[in-house]
Amino acid sequence: MMTGDAGAIGARFQLRLGGNEKVIVISQARVDQIHRMTGTIGREPFERRTWSELLFFVFSVLVGAAGMAFIAVTMVAGIALAVTFVGLIVVAASLRGARGIGGFHRALARSFLGENIAEPEPFVARPGFFGWLQSALRDPIGWRAVAYSLLKMPLAVFGVWFALSVWVDAFFCLTYPVWGRGSTTPAEFGVMVNVFPPGFLSVGASGFFHGLFIFITGVVLVFVAPWPMRAVVYADRRLMRVLLAPDAMTARVRSLEHARAQTLDTSAATLRRIERDLHDGTQAQLVAVAMRLGQVKEKLAQGTDGFDLDQVRRLVDDAHQGAKEAIVELRDLARGIHPPALDIGLEGALSTLAARSPVPADVTVTLTDRPTPAIETIAYFCVAELMANVIQHAHASRASISCAQQGKWLRLVVRDDGQGGAQLALVGSSSSGLAGLTDRVHAVDGRLHIISPPGGPTVVTVDLPLHA
Repeated sequence: MMTGDAGAIGARFQLRLGGNEKVIVISQARVDQIHRMTGTIGREPFERRTWSELLFFVFSVLVGAAGMAFIAVTMVAGIALAVTFVGLIVVAASLRGARGIGGFHRALARSFLGENIAEPEPFVARPGFFGWLQSALRDPIGWRAVAYSLLKMPLAVFGVWFALSVWVDAFFCLTYPVWGRGSTTPAEFGVMVNVFPPGFLSVGASGFFHGLFIFITGVVLVFVAPWPMRAVVYADRRLMRVLLAPDAMTARVRSLEHARAQTLDTSAATLRRIERDLHDGTQAQLVAVAMRLGQVKEKLAQGTDGFDLDQVRRLVDDAHQGAKEAIVELRDLARGIHPPALDIGLEGALSTLAARSPVPADVTVTLTDRPTPAIETIAYFCVAELMANVIQHAHASRASISCAQQGKWLRLVVRDDGQGGAQLALVGSSSSGLAGLTDRVHAVDGRLHIISPPGGPTVVTVDLPLHA
């Protein structure tokens, strides 16, 4: 006999076998884990992701079968005609077609799975027909697409047997009460044939309970079916990332080109901002100073006749105040280009930022080698922007700044105990400026990572190379 009860500590079961009594205690954490697992299994057949994966598999198998047929026919024909010049043309056409088939597979993954596999480099042919032929035969993207089609076929056959068959068996079991009259068992194939006996969970050969238990089998299979399909689709995802995405060298070149373009755009925007600030601010202040000094000069040129000393004094005071304001604007502008605090090193600059912050902040700096000036500047502006977000949006009572060297990398960590919720996508909100920081960090092959759950705390980690 077994009895059980649930409480704050989890679940407790008493098991009596003969004269012996055993107590089984399950912790609350394990009970919560079981609840989450059963909830996930119960929701999965009704999730959009489940049906998207099923549709992706069906359409990708159809596209893969058509593509494999095309590649097989053209490759066999090309190899058979290889002794002639025509065979090379057929093989080249097969490779060009394989490229297009790979594009269809990437589009299916993007539409149904949300898997954004980057497009490979476009085909660039050399001048002339023979140049095109040579470029097509040496196209690595085409050969990798052929390899994907070859490996896709056994994966598709396995997926039909292992995953799609579960959905088909579930359909026939659920609809058995409608169409199964006169039939002792529903249609069945695939992996379930090796799991269940003939007739699945049915009892007898006919009757109400016979149909009821087959229907119950269909309900069970509906909750089982998403998981083998997910495993097959996951394997296909990995295969596409390896064979249909750009190779590592191409991806690296693209990343560098993107970083270079972002750096150029940022530099141009900075120059426009400096020009605008000089034109609208400092220049206007200096023009006003020059006009007031010109008026003083005219007053002095009049001599003692009609000389108003108080008016001249006011003009000189205004000119003096305007000159001081222009100096302040020039100082602020220069600080935005290169912070003077960096002249004493990154540790002193970060300590200065923390000292100026109205939110109390602790600074920890552990550096063996001094970073290059460019990295120091990026690190300073990253911490300045993050501390500005803490002050303006986080509603934090305390923050901390950590700067440590890890091998050839510099790691910056800014923490606060505020309300959290910062996200890179929410530009203009509590995460304003974070997207710009990401571009600045990526320009030197750095990384920026944010952990900011609602309610806090927020932890922003920036990894920068020591030398750039």
